Amino acid sequence: MKVTVDQDKCVASGQCVVAAMEVFDQRDEDGIVVLLTPEPPAEQAEDVRHAAAVCPALAIEIQD
Repeated sequence: MKVTVDQDKCVASGQCVVAAMEVFDQRDEDGIVVLLTPEPPAEQAEDVRHAAAVCPALAIEIQD
């Protein structure tokens, strides 16, 4: 699994961090998504997929 984020689309809702805090974080200054783990391990796949599904801006892309 490979994860990418589009920081230009991000609306700083933080739903990705709630869903998968090991993979996503937010910048302190504006809350925009920061990708911590571009290739998360298999055990985090379900959380990452959930994060992508709940992102209101559709700023998370997953490639298998």
